[in-house]
Amino acid sequence: MTPTLVPHHPARDWAEIQERMLVPLYEAVYARLGVGPGTRLLGLDCGTGLALLMATARGAVAAGAERDHARVELARVRLPEGVTVASEVPGDGPYDVVTSFHAADRTAFGPGDLTRAAQSGTAVVLAGWGPPERCATEPLLRLADRLADRPPSPRADLGALAVRAGLRPVGAGRVACPFGYAGEASAVRGLLSTGLFDAAVRAAGPTQVEKEIEEALAPYRRADGTVWMPNAFRYVVARVP
Repeated sequence: MTPTLVPHHPARDWAEIQERMLVPLYEAVYARLGVGPGTRLLGLDCGTGLALLMATARGAVAAGAERDHARVELARVRLPEGVTVASEVPGDGPYDVVTSFHAADRTAFGPGDLTRAAQSGTAVVLAGWGPPERCATEPLLRLADRLADRPPSPRADLGALAVRAGLRPVGAGRVACPFGYAGEASAVRGLLSTGLFDAAVRAAGPTQVEKEIEEALAPYRRADGTVWMPNAFRYVVARVP
């Protein structure tokens, strides 16, 4: 089937389609750390702000940092007054909790950013894809590498990332985060909005990438036209010494 090509707006597609797929991860982390009234939370790579919105709903005081300008603008529209989202790490810390829910892939922030707004005892959460055998999206990740003409991206060792940042790992967890889409077109748009296919689009062109994504989704299409991809995400909780 030839994909129907329509203009893509990656930041809006992330906000409207893809970001909600990680809600179980956000909920699990916040519950584990007891995020609530009085918690000062910083979200790195905060996207269009859904995780921050969930933190404020629990009573936390939240701020975010995001390098994608379009995502920053959408976050500022959707978030309540008083929630700061900037392209750099806000300087109004320290924070009790720092999250990096995309530490294993598209993060635009380095190890120093994890601790810049932290203090001794601050909880830092790093998250990313779970084991390949638990992720239906794994073939799509390998497709992105192939189309970008690069070696397969290895799974990041979140514990090692924490140690390199000067943190002390104290716990870990795994959360089911199925990707569910209303249809094929929605799935293609959502996956493209992650940024994981950006290099592939530059190398192979948008038409070829969309066509191959659609073909790779075939095993996950259901009789009613929806697309369902079971996935697991993992996270590490570390502390600033």
